[in-house]
Amino acid sequence: MNHWLILPILLPAVVGAVLVIAVRHDVLLARIFALASGVLLLAAGLALLVMSADGEVRVYALGAWPAPFGIVLALDRLAALMLVLTAVLGLAVLGYAVNGWDERGRHFHPLFQFQLMGLNGAFLTGDFFNLFVFFEVLLIASYGLMVHGGGGLRVKAGVQYVVANLIGSSVFLIAVGLIYSVTGTLNMADLALKVPQVAAADQALLHTGAVLLLLVFALKAALVPLHFWLPGTYANAPGPVAALFAIMTKVGAYSILRLYILAFGAEAGGAAWLAAPWLLPAGLLTLVLGMLGVLAARSLGQMASFAVIGSMGMLLATVALFTVQATAAALYYLLHSTLAAAALFLIADLVAERRGVHRDRFDLAPRLAQGGLVAGLFFVAAIGITGMPPLSGFIGKLLILDGARTATQAGWFWSLILGTSLIAIVGFSRAGSLLFWKCSALEAGPPAYRPAPALPFVAVGSLLAGLVALTVFAGPLHRWLELTAAQLYAPAGYIEAVLGAAGGPHR
Repeated sequence: MNHWLILPILLPAVVGAVLVIAVRHDVLLARIFALASGVLLLAAGLALLVMSADGEVRVYALGAWPAPFGIVLALDRLAALMLVLTAVLGLAVLGYAVNGWDERGRHFHPLFQFQLMGLNGAFLTGDFFNLFVFFEVLLIASYGLMVHGGGGLRVKAGVQYVVANLIGSSVFLIAVGLIYSVTGTLNMADLALKVPQVAAADQALLHTGAVLLLLVFALKAALVPLHFWLPGTYANAPGPVAALFAIMTKVGAYSILRLYILAFGAEAGGAAWLAAPWLLPAGLLTLVLGMLGVLAARSLGQMASFAVIGSMGMLLATVALFTVQATAAALYYLLHSTLAAAALFLIADLVAERRGVHRDRFDLAPRLAQGGLVAGLFFVAAIGITGMPPLSGFIGKLLILDGARTATQAGWFWSLILGTSLIAIVGFSRAGSLLFWKCSALEAGPPAYRPAPALPFVAVGSLLAGLVALTVFAGPLHRWLELTAAQLYAPAGYIEAVLGAAGGPHR
């Protein structure tokens, strides 16, 4: 029995409840509980990652109800990878937030735990409706985190974020209803068996439901034209919250990878590779508009937000090729872009806290306290985001270019990726000049921010160290990701493991 599979969901759910009920008035104790939960989540994620390395898909049937009638959790290489990424990011962001950010509003730590619960649940679930439930957990917790600390702009952006995602949730239910009406199942593995059997007369309903579901995932992933909610939301969110949100768009990307390879892949008959014609042009357009936004941004937080949009465009355009090589490259870039974006949001917060009324806007201001250290961190993050050597962004783009080499759209891929990389370099060079260099020409007054403890710098440094680790271990990691992609494109093992759970309560 694999009871370990439920731990990444159960642990933050229990700790979040304890934080609300028992320790909500004791900040120090809340920090201890939250950090202990983060460490345990990372340990559990690593244990599950090691467990998944043998290529076997492990299943946990909730309530001992067998699939496809009950809800199941399924662990494969991809799910384990996302669990570890979430735990690493969550622990780093917590390390930054406990320096005082968590005291600027109420219930930060319980909301943070429920956010982790929603993320982990979305990555583990093997059931459509359960995915919807975890999306709603994410929405509720993320809105509470979004408005942490208050402020008019933050509340306005939060309302826009909630409205957009509530519309997405409504479309999700409609899409699931349409698919259920012609397949009779909500289980993803069972859906993979039922889709090829859908009658010709019902194909239109199936395709409509699948396309609507793709729109929902595209909204979560901030693909053009459904990206409108992200710049304002991420730029106005508290720095640590925006850093955690760096993985929120990856939930949409994960859902597309999971569903449109498993259920609408090569064996789906008339619905085979249904997402590809929509995903590829949307991804390339998102890449271009995101990097143009980087060039036009007026603040560092806004620039980081548009960088997230651009990176999601590159990621999903690569996924849209639907090959093992391209998917492995996309997964490597997913790891890199999540850590790099999170680091940049934390750096934006470091800058904003040190520039007084100027915050992180690109205007002239006195020199920053600890300006040399912050500038160094920004320089490393900028190298990673723009894809310059020697960090993992460069390797990720090389892998993507190589993965697209044999595609019919190779010319577009190469031109747009190289062109947008140049645009990003120009945008980040401008930002660094305005924030860290031109300020030295002004009269330096008293520091706008007193010397800070080391913990926030350790948190940012740990994320940047993750980029270095991705670079140093790129070879073995890429081979592992190729195996992960190959497992995705051989869905028979996943289907047999999930539906085979009918032979017993837990496998």
